[in-house]
Amino acid sequence: MTEHDETTGGDDRIPAAPRKDFLRQIVEADIASDAYDGKVVTRFPPEPNGYLHIGHAKAICIDFGIAAEYGGQCHLRMDDTNPTKEEVEYVDAIQEDIRWLGWDWGEHFYFASDYFPKMYDCAEMLIKDGKAYVDDLPAEQMRQLRGTLTEPGKESPYRDRGVEENLDLFRRMRDGEFPDGSRTLRAKIDMASPNINLRDPVMYRILHAHHHRQGDKWCVYPMYDWAHGIEDSIEGITHSMCSLEFENHRPLYDWFLEQLPVHKPKQREFARFNLTYTIMSKRKLLKLVRDGRVSGWDDPRMPTLCGLRRRGYTPEAIRNFMDRIGVAKFVSTVDVALLEHCLREDLNKRSPRVLAVLNPIKVVITNYPEGQVEELDAVNNPEDPSAGTRKVPFSRELYIEREDFMEDPPRKFFRLAPGREVRLRYAYFTTCRDVVKADAGEVVELHCTYDPATRGGDAPDGRKVKATLHWVSVAKALDAEVRLYDYLFTRPDPENVPDGQDFTVNLNPDSVKILTACKVEPSLAEAKPQDRVQFERRGYFCVDKDSKPGALVFNRTVTLKDTWAKIQKKQKKQ
Repeated sequence: MTEHDETTGGDDRIPAAPRKDFLRQIVEADIASDAYDGKVVTRFPPEPNGYLHIGHAKAICIDFGIAAEYGGQCHLRMDDTNPTKEEVEYVDAIQEDIRWLGWDWGEHFYFASDYFPKMYDCAEMLIKDGKAYVDDLPAEQMRQLRGTLTEPGKESPYRDRGVEENLDLFRRMRDGEFPDGSRTLRAKIDMASPNINLRDPVMYRILHAHHHRQGDKWCVYPMYDWAHGIEDSIEGITHSMCSLEFENHRPLYDWFLEQLPVHKPKQREFARFNLTYTIMSKRKLLKLVRDGRVSGWDDPRMPTLCGLRRRGYTPEAIRNFMDRIGVAKFVSTVDVALLEHCLREDLNKRSPRVLAVLNPIKVVITNYPEGQVEELDAVNNPEDPSAGTRKVPFSRELYIEREDFMEDPPRKFFRLAPGREVRLRYAYFTTCRDVVKADAGEVVELHCTYDPATRGGDAPDGRKVKATLHWVSVAKALDAEVRLYDYLFTRPDPENVPDGQDFTVNLNPDSVKILTACKVEPSLAEAKPQDRVQFERRGYFCVDKDSKPGALVFNRTVTLKDTWAKIQKKQKKQ
């Protein structure tokens, strides 16, 4: 949670304004000192090797949010420096996801690969200054000589090559003369540095691979640590904000820029967050897709932004969630219940209410006129009076939820039972008079009577009922498929597995349940993919992309039960 100051002294106890997080404090200090002529230029640099997920949303909200808050601009830059893993599909999906979250980069859309010529020229500068060399060591031997956290590394036997030889070899690497992995270009820094990242890091590797933008033009590709700072410098970035794992890389980021006559941005790090019941490793998410454990990157159980969007999440809920967890310097695990709480808050305000029966049982109101259909008034959203009302048809034959009836109910079951009276939402009081069973004993139909004097309200004689049931008219109901989604993993820490086992052992075998005999009210006949509604008493649902006129498909976005308040109460006690 974002920190807040304590209330001020005195009798009024006026709450102080929220304290700025450390990144905003840095930005404000730089603006005050005119460090970058008052400019604020940030960037979001995703690798186009997968789909963005809820973890990326934090970086997006920080990078774009801070730029917007201080009148600056945020660049979108594809970090396409590894052609073996990058695809145009991911480039397009990343843009769609960021726009969906509500952010726009305007004309500032860039690709790291467009800077390859400049990066190469800068690399030659370092070679000419004696600060980079071509190394012939194979990768395994290089790792062995790198040292450990307690032991210094050892210099490569090729470290003292002359400038001309290094230039010649590097140019021949560029021209494709050598096979993959046979040579690298390394920075000459300090093999005894306590920071392993400064022990002559690799700047370029040989890679004969087709690039999605550059084609076969390049045979050498820059490493991220080398490319990152150059990219920021070329674009005039003022505040390069990265996740915390890059903190130990910052000295290398600074060292590269200090050796070159270029603009020198500053890198700052913030902590990522973990989310319970969720995995946010792109490599592991890709495994789920490739192994067919999910239906694709946009499977509604996935933490990808496209998966959350398909499930029915709103960008407003995600941005509110990011505001609530705040910006910190330490990694934390956030309970998924908070994310769901933010989602319910948003959906409660915007989602129209509708009647839907997921597991229907037929009810016949025996004293209701045959062939008659009434149009009853139903409230669209009690949280939004401007949403108005709609008409729902009521007739002699209805569907109710099978779980809303028990033939021999326990003491605290207040819904429909033989001889018991309940209220039908927006309609009448009704009493169960008879039960019809199949040969095997299963209840297949209920015969009830209704009280015409109770339409849309209480009984004139003051009698009360303890339950209100939702329903759908048999004659007017629409068929629908409903997909009930649950957490993809059974454990709140899904990567916690016994030795030798894969994280997939924690997959939830019941993460989706598909109901094919559902009935919904006729107002949903024109529902379109991404339309969000609340099925009364059942939860929030979203029309899936598989839905078609006459063949509606809904995804359960989230249930109505909100556990966040209970969790907060428990945390306060602890």
